[in-house]
Amino acid sequence: MTKEVSICLHGHFYQPPRENPWIEEIEQQDSAAPFHDWNERIHYECYLPNSRARALDSKGKIVDIVNNFEHVSFNFGPTLLSWLDAKHPDTYKSIIRADQVSRELHHGHGNAIAQVYNHMILPLANLRDKRTQIRWGLEDFRYRFGRESESIWLPETAVNEDTLEALVAEKIKYIILSPYQARAVRPLDGGEWKEVTGGHIDPRRPYRCFLKNNPALFIDIFFYDGPISRAVGFDSLLFDAKLFTDRLQSAVVDNDEPQLIHLATDGETFGHHKPFGDRVLGYLTYVEIPKRGLRIVNYGEYLAEHPPKHEVRLIEGENGEGTAWSCAHGVSRWKDHCGCRGGGPANWTQHWRKPLRWALDWLRDELARVYEKEAAKYLKEPWDARDDYIRVILDRSEKAIREFFYKHGLRELSRPEVTSCLKLLEMQRYLMLMYTSCGWFFSEISGIETVQILQYAARAVELGEEVSGLKFEREFLDHLSLAKSNMELFKDGQGVYEKLVKPSRAGLHHIVSYYAICSIFEDYYAKSDVVSMYANNLHILHQRKEFFGTITMNFGRVRVVSRVTLEERDLVFVVIQIGFYDFRCSVMPYKDEVSFDALERDLFDALYQMPILDLSKKIDTCFGEAYYALKDLRLGDRVNIINRLTHETIEKVSNFYEHIYEENLRMNEIYRSIKVPIPVEFRYAAEHTLGKRLDEAVREWGSQGFPAKRTLPVYRVIDSAKALDIQVHKSPIAKYLSDELASLVRGFVAEPGAAAIERSLSILKLSRKIDVFLDKRVAQDDLFSLVRSWKSIVQAVPPVIREQENHFLQLMEELDLSTDRVRKMFGHAA
Repeated sequence: MTKEVSICLHGHFYQPPRENPWIEEIEQQDSAAPFHDWNERIHYECYLPNSRARALDSKGKIVDIVNNFEHVSFNFGPTLLSWLDAKHPDTYKSIIRADQVSRELHHGHGNAIAQVYNHMILPLANLRDKRTQIRWGLEDFRYRFGRESESIWLPETAVNEDTLEALVAEKIKYIILSPYQARAVRPLDGGEWKEVTGGHIDPRRPYRCFLKNNPALFIDIFFYDGPISRAVGFDSLLFDAKLFTDRLQSAVVDNDEPQLIHLATDGETFGHHKPFGDRVLGYLTYVEIPKRGLRIVNYGEYLAEHPPKHEVRLIEGENGEGTAWSCAHGVSRWKDHCGCRGGGPANWTQHWRKPLRWALDWLRDELARVYEKEAAKYLKEPWDARDDYIRVILDRSEKAIREFFYKHGLRELSRPEVTSCLKLLEMQRYLMLMYTSCGWFFSEISGIETVQILQYAARAVELGEEVSGLKFEREFLDHLSLAKSNMELFKDGQGVYEKLVKPSRAGLHHIVSYYAICSIFEDYYAKSDVVSMYANNLHILHQRKEFFGTITMNFGRVRVVSRVTLEERDLVFVVIQIGFYDFRCSVMPYKDEVSFDALERDLFDALYQMPILDLSKKIDTCFGEAYYALKDLRLGDRVNIINRLTHETIEKVSNFYEHIYEENLRMNEIYRSIKVPIPVEFRYAAEHTLGKRLDEAVREWGSQGFPAKRTLPVYRVIDSAKALDIQVHKSPIAKYLSDELASLVRGFVAEPGAAAIERSLSILKLSRKIDVFLDKRVAQDDLFSLVRSWKSIVQAVPPVIREQENHFLQLMEELDLSTDRVRKMFGHAA
C-alpha cells in the first residue's frame, strides 16, 4: 500500500548572457525575428505566459489565470533575471512574488533555487572560479529573493568531487542531478553497495553523498526521473495535462514508503520549445494534480520532511572530471570533439572545442597574473574582492561602489585608482563570462553563442592591456588559430575573432561618435544636458550646429563617464553630413579652452569658405585621419537614422505605387474576371496600396473613438483586396488594435464605464471580421483580475457593470474568458 506520494516539477530557466560587453546592451539578432533578440522572443513565448498562464475549460475559455512559478520548483540564471528586471519588470516581479507565495504553501521552503552565476561548467573550472561562480550565484539570489537558497543549479548538472567540495563549503544543502550520474547506492546504516549505472537509480527518494576527502561532510542529492523528464522535453507528454498526470502516477510503486515523483527539464520547454506548454503546466499543477489527491511539494520541503536513508556515489568520469546531463561522454562536450553536437551539416566536426578552451585557459591565467599584481596596489585581498564584486554588479550606484572600496581598499583611493580597480574587476567578470557553457554546446565556432564568449574574451584582453601596458591579443589570436572552423569563410578561431568579434568593439570615442551623428537630427534625443547612452552618461558641455548648402556641421564637447568603470573622458567631436547619407565624424581629446575656441572658429570658417574636400582635409589635420561613418553606428541607430533619411523617398515610392494601382485598377479587375493571375508588378502595387489604406482607415476609425457604425471605410479596403485576391499585410494594425484594446480595458478596470466596453467590443468585432489576430493577453489579465477581486460577492460589482451586464458578459466572451462564475453571481443576485 502506497503511504504518501508527492510531486515536484523543476524548470531550469536560463539564457546565456547576450550583452555586447562594450555597450552592455543586447544587439539585434536577426535569427530571433520578428523579435529584437532571443531574450525578447523567449520572454514572449515562455517567461511572460508562465507568469500568467491560462487554465482553459472544455470550451477553450479561460477559467483561471495563474502564476506557474507558484507551483513548480525553478531556478533562473542570474544574468537572465538581471535582463528581465531591466526590460520586463512585471514578469520579474511575478517570479519573485511566486517564490514568496510558495514559502507560505511549503512551510517556509521557497520554490526558487539559485544558479551558478553564468552557467560555467564547474568541473572544468579552476578552484578559484568555482568558488566565485557559486558565491556570485548565491549573492544574486539573496539580493533578488531576499533569503538564502537551499540549493544551487549546476550548469548542465555537471559535477565532480571538487565541485561537491566547493558546494559543501558554501553550505549548499542539496543539488539536482541526472539519474545517469549515479554509480552506486546503499542504505545509510551500511551494507553492500548496489551498482545503479545506466540510470537505474530509484529517483523516488533523496540520497546523501559524503565527500571523499572529508567523510564527515556531505551534500544531499535528488536524481530526477529520467524517462518522464525526457518525455516532457522531447516527446508529446506536454500536450495533455491528463496524460501528463497519468504518466506521473505510473511512476508510483506499491510500497509503504513515501515517494517523490519529480522531473527536471529546461524551463523554456514550457512555451518556447513546446508552444502552449505553459497552459498545460498551469492546468496540470492547479487542477489535474490536486484533483487526483496528489501533493505538490518543492525539494526543500520534501527534504526537511524526508531526510535521506540511503547514500550514493557518483560516476567520476574521465580523469575525475565528472559527468553532466547533456553529454554521454562526461563533460567532453565542453572541451573536445566527443560526438555530442547541436545542428549543422553531418560532416561538421567539433575539434575546435579543445583549442578554444586552451586559448581561454591561457588568457585566464595570463590575466590572473596581471590582476594579482595590479590589484595588490589597491586592494587588501584581490581574490576576496572579486568574490564580493557581485554586490557592485547588482548595484552600480556611487554609494555601493564607495562601500565596496571602503571594505576592500588598502586606503582611500583616488578617482583614477578606483577606475583602474573597476577595470581589473570587470576584466575578471569577462574572464568568467567567456566560459559560459553555450560557447561549446553547438557545432560551429562561428555560431552566435561562441562569438558571444569571444566578445567577452576580447573585452577582457582590452581591459588587461589598458591596466598593465602589456600586449596579449596577438598571442591569444595565435592560440585561437588552432581552433579550426567548419566554414572556409572563417578558417579558424582567429578568423571568427577578426570578422565577427572586432566589429563589435565600441570604446568611449565610438560612444561619442554615436551621439555626434545622431544628434544632427533635432528630436533624436530629449533636450537635456546629460544623455544616457548604453552604459555611459554623456554630459553635453557645448554644441553648435550649422548648415551650408548640402553640408551640415555638428561640433561639440562632451564629457563621457562610464557607469561601469567610472572612467571619464573629455572629448571634442565634429561631424559633417554631406547630402543625405554621407556622414563623417572625428573625435579627439579636449585640450584647453583656448584651443577649443580656436578650433571651433577655424572649422566653421572652413565650412563657409572651403570646398568639401579641403574641409575634410582640415578636419583630418586637426583630429587625425581616423573617422566614424554611418556604418560604424550600432545597428539600432543605423536603422533609425536610415529610416529618417529615406522617409521622403519612401513616401514618393509609396505614392508611385498608389498611382500604378489606381491607373491599372480596371485592368486588374479584367484579369480577375477572366480568371487569369494578376501580373506580379500590378499585384505588388495593389498589396502595398491596400495595406497602406487599411492602416490609414483603421487609425482614422480609432481617432474617432472606434464607433461601431463607422467601419465602412475599413470594410471597403478589405473588399477591394478580396476582389483582387490580394493578401493585405495586417501586422501593423494588429499591434495597433491590440495596444488600443489593452489601453481601453485597463482604463475600464481603473474606472468602469459603458463607453470603454462599447469601444472594446467594436475593436474585437472588427478584428474578427477582417481576420486580424489580436494579442489579448494584457486585456485578459486586467479584466480577469477585476472579476477575481469581487470574490463572487455581487455587492462588490460596480453599478455601471450591473447596468451594462449583457455587454460586460459579451466582452468577457470576446476576450475568451469564461463567464460561468459571473453569470452565476449575477443570477443569484437576481
